[in-house]
Amino acid sequence: MSERLTPLPEDKFAFGLWTIGHLGRDPFGDATRPPISPADFVRGLGRIGAWGVSFHDDDLVPPGATAAEAGKIKGDFRSALDETGVVVSMATTNLFWHPCFKDGAFTSNDPEVRRYAISKALRAIDTGAEFGAPTFVFWGGREGVESAASKYPLDALDRYREALNYLSAYVKDQGYQLRFAIEPKPNEPRGDTFLPTIGHAMAFIQTLDDPSMVGLNPEVAHETMAGLSFYQGVAQAIWQEKLFHIDLNDQKIGRYDQDLRFGSEGIKDDFFLVRLLELTGYSGPKHFDSRPYRNEYGDGIWEFAANSMKTYLALAAKARAFNSDPAVQQAAELAGVNALAEPTVGKFSTASAAALKAEKFDPEKLAARNYFNERLDQLVIDHIFGLNNK
Repeated sequence: MSERLTPLPEDKFAFGLWTIGHLGRDPFGDATRPPISPADFVRGLGRIGAWGVSFHDDDLVPPGATAAEAGKIKGDFRSALDETGVVVSMATTNLFWHPCFKDGAFTSNDPEVRRYAISKALRAIDTGAEFGAPTFVFWGGREGVESAASKYPLDALDRYREALNYLSAYVKDQGYQLRFAIEPKPNEPRGDTFLPTIGHAMAFIQTLDDPSMVGLNPEVAHETMAGLSFYQGVAQAIWQEKLFHIDLNDQKIGRYDQDLRFGSEGIKDDFFLVRLLELTGYSGPKHFDSRPYRNEYGDGIWEFAANSMKTYLALAAKARAFNSDPAVQQAAELAGVNALAEPTVGKFSTASAAALKAEKFDPEKLAARNYFNERLDQLVIDHIFGLNNK
């Protein structure tokens, strides 16, 4: 393939400290590789051509660090950013790991836990702003229930909204140039999660004091694990101008959250996702929220990161070739793809409604139309596998 497969800054590829730097722990086994300091992580990203880095507050500065220790970590991190040109693309806060959040953070039944969660988020927002993060993500990993009787859901949503409204007001008060993005997830770690899908989150955002400040950070694995179409969900987020950030990885349907390398499983779905992002001109970070295989070590974890970017670029090249293929354009015309962009009836008027009711239709003739979806779908496969030139 003659298309570029080497990342450039304009691609805006980013990785979180918890992704490539994941220690390989899982629910059944301890760490399989050593930690990487935030500064060394940034230098590694610089070597492979990544544009951005993201972090949880606890990833950057471990809980319990002294002021001197925190200052040293931040100073080293800043030096590595300056040295490599890597930017901070996103920040977030860990409101799920510590046992105090076992009943939730913003929606805990304990008011003191809720206050602590908001306080922790305020301090994490300060850190994100300190490093120029344009987006602050909220993943409500512990916001939910196992026992339905334990929380009245309307009250929980009130508390969730209260927290987001408060934090939004704080950002404005401080003059930070920062937006929020909610990261939905249908399963894990709670039995039933609040705001589990893209649709739930978008509806919730419209109830906030300033909906314009809050958007979405959808993740491939999260919608896919529940059998939903990530492609369709992202399309609606774009349509509603709410795609502020995106997490790219891969996932097998119905499994636990796997955080596999992007392009390693649902290659056809990934093709359409990349095509959508490229066609719509999405200009935000392309953030790889995935982890190397637990049995990888050393150079293997950086190969994993480089391959994530390479796969995206390869799929983008495939999408461009697909879009420009005359056979695809002909099949799309037969399928009526372009006709869907045409208004159906336009703006309502009494006269137009009367004319529409008087119009004569032949349902049998309409039913006889062939939409040639088989031809179009095979062309997708041909391009992905490189069969279009055979």
